[in-house]
Amino acid sequence: MDWGDEVWSRMAADSGVTLSGTPVVVVLVAAFVAVAVGPLWGVLRLGVTLVHELGHALVGIVSGRRFTGFVLRGDMSGHAVTVGPARGPGRVLTTWAGYPAPAVVGAALVTLAVRGWSAPVLTAVLVLLVAALLWVRSVLTAAVVLAVVAGAGALWWAAPPEVQAQVVVAAGLVLLVGAWRHLATVVSAPRRGTSDPEVLARLTRVPTVVWNLTFALACLGASWVAGSTVLRAAGVLSG
Repeated sequence: MDWGDEVWSRMAADSGVTLSGTPVVVVLVAAFVAVAVGPLWGVLRLGVTLVHELGHALVGIVSGRRFTGFVLRGDMSGHAVTVGPARGPGRVLTTWAGYPAPAVVGAALVTLAVRGWSAPVLTAVLVLLVAALLWVRSVLTAAVVLAVVAGAGALWWAAPPEVQAQVVVAAGLVLLVGAWRHLATVVSAPRRGTSDPEVLARLTRVPTVVWNLTFALACLGASWVAGSTVLRAAGVLSG
């Protein structure tokens, strides 16, 4: 097999690989332990923040704004900058997208991996993150993105399909739980007018509590999708 075939074989979905039964339960437990252990969560939450900021960026681009860069900070916060009208639907959508992004991405990872699509998912993640390197604006941000690229690249190239599926499902669950933890933080300790819901309130005159509710509903929908997928794969639900 030549290099072209090797690469293609690692990009294609494998309908013969599905994750079910005991492996799903093991992954579920491992993911929640990872989120619950303080020092480990302190590292993993940078990945959640990365998805949060890229959510702002991608929705901003789709909304017609220009993405100019993003940073991740040592306190686990971050900031993405898009250029465009100071008000309007594009600004609102871009600002809103951050908190739901980890939950939506997490649900998508779980759903696709359980169905044998881990390889295309990893390919897309690698392409997106390599492209994102063009917009990093700090050493820490570059280090985090490169670390995720290295891990995802090793998984994509060397891991068997079953292991890929397990890790992608675990990553999706971590993002999903992390989305809820980030939302709980912003609700309980808003950052003096700089948090996303407070910015949205200024842009629209809709109270922050309403925006927090929309974040929660988006996370709830993603949780339902991921949860039902995992429970069916584990054999708890039928259908």
